[in-house]
Amino acid sequence: MTTETVFTNARIVLEDDIISGTLVVRDGRIAEFSEGSTASGEDMEGDYILPGLVELHTDHLESHYSPRPGVRWDKISAIQAHDAQVVTSGITTVFDCLRMGSDEDGGFSKGEMREMADAIQTAEREDRLRAEHLLHLRCEVSAPDVLDHFSDFESDPHVRLVSLMDHAPGQRQFQTMEQYTLYYKKKRGLSEDAFAQFVARRQESSARYAAPHRNALARTCAERGITIASHDDATLDHVDEAIGYGVRLAEFPTSFDAAEASHKAGMSVLMGAPNIVRGKSHSGNIAARDLAERGVLDVLSSDYVPLSLLHAPFVLADALPNMSLPKALAMVTATPAKAVGLSDRGRLAEGLRADLVRVRRQSGVPVVRAVWREGRRVA
Repeated sequence: MTTETVFTNARIVLEDDIISGTLVVRDGRIAEFSEGSTASGEDMEGDYILPGLVELHTDHLESHYSPRPGVRWDKISAIQAHDAQVVTSGITTVFDCLRMGSDEDGGFSKGEMREMADAIQTAEREDRLRAEHLLHLRCEVSAPDVLDHFSDFESDPHVRLVSLMDHAPGQRQFQTMEQYTLYYKKKRGLSEDAFAQFVARRQESSARYAAPHRNALARTCAERGITIASHDDATLDHVDEAIGYGVRLAEFPTSFDAAEASHKAGMSVLMGAPNIVRGKSHSGNIAARDLAERGVLDVLSSDYVPLSLLHAPFVLADALPNMSLPKALAMVTATPAKAVGLSDRGRLAEGLRADLVRVRRQSGVPVVRAVWREGRRVA
C-alpha cells in the first residue's frame, strides 16, 4: 500500500532557491514539490523544510561513552543518548567517529571500538536508533597499534570514511611548541622534565610509524572504496601528500594556504560548525568564517556540539553577503553526502530519500520542530 504525506505552507529550501509551497512524500521518497499551498496536508506554518543534515565528523559519542576520565558507560545507553541528541539537531545521517590507535595520552584498548561498532549495529537491528549511523575511523598514524585496531574493521561495510591524523608535536595541528605546551603540559600538569620526555616519545613515534601507517591505511581504503580524509593539513607539502593518497576530504586545515590548495585540488574542505558559531577556533587556528568568505569552505561538521551543524549555516548566511542560505545549508547536506558517495540524500529533489527537517528560527537560533527519515517521523 502506498503511503503519502503532504507538507504545505512551507519554505522549501532547494539547492539554489527557497520557495513557499508544498512538498509531497510517497513511500519514503520525495515525490514532488510545487509553489503555493494546498487545502489539504500538514500545515508547516511557514517553517523551513530542509534536507536532513549529514554529519561526517563528530566525537560526540565518546562524551556519552566516556563521560569522565576512566568512566565507561553502557554502550547501548550511550549510543541511544547520542542518537537522540543528533536527531533532534536535525541530523539524519551521522558518521560516528571511532578512535583507532592508543598511546599514553589516552585512547581505547584493542577491541573496545569494535565492541562499540557492534553495539551500534545491535541498536539498529533492535530499532532503537532514529538517525542512520555509519562509521568514521579516526586513525592516529603515529600510534604503534593503529593498524592492529584498524584490523577489527577489515570487513565492516559500515566503514565509509577514514581520516589519517598525526597529533605529535611539530605536526599539523601543533606546528608550534607554544600550542602544544598549552594543550598538553598545562592541561596535564606536567613538570618541565616530564613534558620534555613526553614530547620526545611522541616525536619518535611519529617519525617511526606515521609514514608506513599512512601508506598501509590509504592502500586498504583504496581497495575497499572507503573515502579518505586528511586531517589538520598545514602546508602545501601536506596537501601534495593528500593528493597522492587520493584524499577527498580535507578536515580542519590549519592554514589558509592549505585550505585553498585543497579546495583547488578538488577536495572538500571541512571545518567545525562550532568555529563558525563562535567566530574562531578553540585551538587558535584559522577561523572558518574567513575560509567561507574567501570561497574555500565546503563542508561543516558539528565536531563536539551537535546543534551547531544547523546553527552555523544561518550564521554564515547572516554574516556574509556572498552566502545565501541554500548555499550555506549545502555545506551540511548535499556536499558532505557527495563527498562520501551518498547520492540518495542531501537534497530536496524528486526520487531522493525523504530525510527532512522542519525548522523555525527564533531569536537567531534555529529550532528543530520535526524530523523525518525516509518519510518516517523520528522526532
